[in-house]
Amino acid sequence: MFGIRVSKWGMADTVKYLADAAESGKPHQVITANPIMVMAALEDPLYMEIMKNAELVVPDGTGVVWAAGKAGNPVQERVAGFDLLHELMKLGEQRAWKFYLLGSAPEVIQAAAERLQMLYPGAKLAGWRDGYFTADQDPEVIEAIKAAEPHILFVARGADTQEPWIAKYKEQLGVPIMMGVGGSFDVISGRSKRAPKWMQKLRAEWLYRLLKEPTRYRRMLALPKFAVKVLKEKENLG
Repeated sequence: MFGIRVSKWGMADTVKYLADAAESGKPHQVITANPIMVMAALEDPLYMEIMKNAELVVPDGTGVVWAAGKAGNPVQERVAGFDLLHELMKLGEQRAWKFYLLGSAPEVIQAAAERLQMLYPGAKLAGWRDGYFTADQDPEVIEAIKAAEPHILFVARGADTQEPWIAKYKEQLGVPIMMGVGGSFDVISGRSKRAPKWMQKLRAEWLYRLLKEPTRYRRMLALPKFAVKVLKEKENLG
């Protein structure tokens, strides 16, 4: 899609692939792509490079699913990052995987860690840290993650920060699966709520988030731009 390889797998096949990746010992960056991220990549060559170099890009945003259909090359289904996180935790419980959580505010990450440990007692939380650290603290953050030896690292620092951070330190970290999870820890901790099921089914989760956080409107301006671009260039999408 506009030069970005987007996975056509549904949730089951995605989890199967990542199960093998988690036990491979080789670093994999997983990006949960939405239209805002695709537009950012089209406007920023460095961000495009990050998207292209990721081992797996899944269709998180409903707009990405829609665009694939318009291009005549449909994906199996939407693979929401929030749901993928839970599927990996569920499987990790069976396989005794270790997880590391990075990002969000101190009280949020603490609450999210406690909630995940309660939901998935068989999975091992090897460590967690809030996202309030500067670039000069990166080495100590990396060392802490490496010392924990997780199979999976979830990073919540915002799409404009988390993907570049993972890409920059992917080889250094050496974690088998590294995935940006955006606001997932806020929802897991109870600080915010996910859109109701009926809005998810209507593919209106973006509208729910906008209503809850009106300050997001500037970022949301990318959505109509994306739609227009898809309709204009659908023959060249991929």
